[in-house]
Amino acid sequence: MRWLTGWSGGAPRADAPGYEAPSAVRPLAATTLWAGPNPLWAVGDWRADEIRLVTLRPGADAVVSTGLAAPDPTEHDTPATTRLAVLGRCGASDAELAAGLAAARGGAVRHLTTWPGSYTVVLRTGTRSTVLLTDLAGAMPVFHTPWCDGTAYATAALPLADLIGAPLDTGHLAARLACPESPEALGTGTPYLGVQRVPPGHALGIRGGRPHISPYEHEGTPGRREEAPAVRELTRALLESVRCRVRTSAGSADRPRLGVDLSYGTASATVALLAAAVPIGPPAAAPETAAVPVTAPRTGAVKGSWARTMAEEQTGPEVLTAVTVGEADGTALAVDAPRLRHIVLPPTLPYAELADPLPELPAGPLTDEPGPALVATARTGTRFSAGGADHLTGYGARQVLDGHPARLADLIRAGRAREILSPVAALAGADRAVAGAFNGVLRTPVTVLRAAHRLARARYAEALDDAAVRLTIRQLAGRGRTIGESSAADLAWCVPGPAARWLSDDALSAVALRLRLAARGPVPTEQPGVRRARLALHRHAAEYRTLVQSAEQHGQRLHAPFLDNQVVRAARLLPDEIRLQPGARHALLRAVLTGAGRTDLPADWGRGARPDRAGAARTGLRLAADGLAELFREPLLAEAGLIDLAAVRTALAGATDPGAELPPGTLAGLAELISTELWLRRVRARRHGSCWTGLPLPERRALARMA
Repeated sequence: MRWLTGWSGGAPRADAPGYEAPSAVRPLAATTLWAGPNPLWAVGDWRADEIRLVTLRPGADAVVSTGLAAPDPTEHDTPATTRLAVLGRCGASDAELAAGLAAARGGAVRHLTTWPGSYTVVLRTGTRSTVLLTDLAGAMPVFHTPWCDGTAYATAALPLADLIGAPLDTGHLAARLACPESPEALGTGTPYLGVQRVPPGHALGIRGGRPHISPYEHEGTPGRREEAPAVRELTRALLESVRCRVRTSAGSADRPRLGVDLSYGTASATVALLAAAVPIGPPAAAPETAAVPVTAPRTGAVKGSWARTMAEEQTGPEVLTAVTVGEADGTALAVDAPRLRHIVLPPTLPYAELADPLPELPAGPLTDEPGPALVATARTGTRFSAGGADHLTGYGARQVLDGHPARLADLIRAGRAREILSPVAALAGADRAVAGAFNGVLRTPVTVLRAAHRLARARYAEALDDAAVRLTIRQLAGRGRTIGESSAADLAWCVPGPAARWLSDDALSAVALRLRLAARGPVPTEQPGVRRARLALHRHAAEYRTLVQSAEQHGQRLHAPFLDNQVVRAARLLPDEIRLQPGARHALLRAVLTGAGRTDLPADWGRGARPDRAGAARTGLRLAADGLAELFREPLLAEAGLIDLAAVRTALAGATDPGAELPPGTLAGLAELISTELWLRRVRARRHGSCWTGLPLPERRALARMA
């Protein structure tokens, strides 16, 4: 796990025996980026070109350094000294970083999030003020906690929990399982008591040791948007996001330099084709430190220009490893791309880690929080191990590009009710082809239109109260079996998660209380569809982060260009009525490739049959039946009072029976429960203090039962 950490405003604490001052505590195996009263460290497997520091002192040019060099001395810093750390994959030039730091001295920080790539920004002003910025999707989060009369922060929650000896927050785990997309239930908490998460799209400012959370960007409600300029901006943003990875990919002795993944449909194929069209430059040069004038002119290499230099054009073509699992149609999706070298891997089933009876806890990484990726680490690990040192994926395309069904209610609230007729007709046509004429002609249009009008009229507070009542009486409407029924289920302010049906009465009551308290709070200014789409993106980005922590190999980087800030912003410009059409994502990706020069796509590109993921999941559950029975013989979830154990065992028995018909959402809900149980066991088995040196050893705490 790679993470950044530091603190601000710390002072000696008389009530904390075991160390004399915060300076006695530091992360294990950390590299100091800057020292002083507000230190910053980089911990883990960081590459030299992923760490860029800028220092600006009065009367001097900005100094930009790259890599894990000796930290710049801070003892002579004054209140007018500003420092900027950008860690991750960032496509900004040194001049742009210097200009960005100069502009940030006035308090504006949004422009620091507009560069291509996925990265974390830390801004230090003077000696006592620090600002950290999250990304819009939530794939690069920031966490904080009170410590030593100040605030400690990190880009991972587990090290902060280790720092303060935080116990697990079973109430938060209950909210994750009951309402995973509802901040009204989750709040800003984490699975660790006392450790808070900064919401995506927000800045964490620490002044005088006290944290202040503020949004740096608001998703407004723009007027009428045009499709053509929006698609052009999406093409530019996505191409720049792919280009900044390809051009700066690093070599590796034990794996290909660059890889792409063709196992997940048109999104991953689009990323692969864009990457294959970009010449790969030479390996990154040795880190250098140089003074950059703040007023250096822009080169156009990042914003708006895709022109290549002579050195780039002279670079010979380099083969990209294209990974396909099983007999997926990745080769057909990629069409003609000579630079792609296809590798077909044998399929690995989910739950392979649990295929044998479990005499002890199955080995695996300890992630920040649970997630479905934990039950498929063998499957994803096999795929990524064959990929490149920089491995590009299509994760996040569905959440970024597709129109969330709740946006139908936004059109009604905006007085554009006629515009929902075309998306509803398209949904009806899709259901008619799958579920018969009755569903397509009558049931789907009536169900979706009724749900859209109900959400358009619903008041936020009343909707939360109603959701709380439904949780309390266990009236949990699951997802439908058709596209129309599933879309209608998503037309609500608050939707229960797939695992909610197996939670205990106490757990559901605790979550219902959180919803009732939130209903008494401020009403969000967003439209319900905009809000639901944003929260669905946040949840998916959190699951992607768990996937990265569980499956990424040493020296490898997994990339999801669709989750970059500039791609998310470009997708917001797309008209809602265009994105709400079934198949809109494939049409948008085709338009992106056409704009990037790929005009030879076949007419049926992206319309092939998708792999049967439900069948693979059921087969994996059946092969892992003995291991799952052992896992849920005395589960920690039941010990904490979170689940109805008898109901969970019944659901597992049904899922492992090949002849049983499962209700919609069963497989997703079981994946949530099983991954949470695995995560709890790994957390309990870990050794306190494994992230820090100089900490006192607190008394070991048992997992608290649900209050």
